[in-house]
Amino acid sequence: MDDYKHKELTGKIIGAAMRVHTQLGLGFPEVVYQRCLAIELREIGLAFD
Repeated sequence: MDDYKHKELTGKIIGAAMRVHTQLGLGFPEVVYQRCLAIELREIGLAFD
């Protein structure tokens, strides 16, 4: 299934999460990944709550 409703948005979010994971690697508490993902999402212009 290549086409779905939020394909572009989903791709941006997954890409941001992968960049965070690649930069940080393993071993940090979840809150560290959460804060870094928030920074990454803001940098690519995605609003979130």
